[in-house]
Amino acid sequence: MYVVRSLAKWIDHLLERRRSRLVLLEMTDDQLKDIGVSRCDAHREAIRPFWD
Repeated sequence: MYVVRSLAKWIDHLLERRRSRLVLLEMTDDQLKDIGVSRCDAHREAIRPFWD
């Protein structure tokens, strides 16, 4: 049972990472500038595989 919970937690972490990367694509240029990320960097981050 512990292994199943650990696996579920790990998968949830990967999916959250993917969601947060996709949020970068929805941000305006001003918002990206505020956090020090260029549009190119945001795109590069968003297309990374979820396991990376």
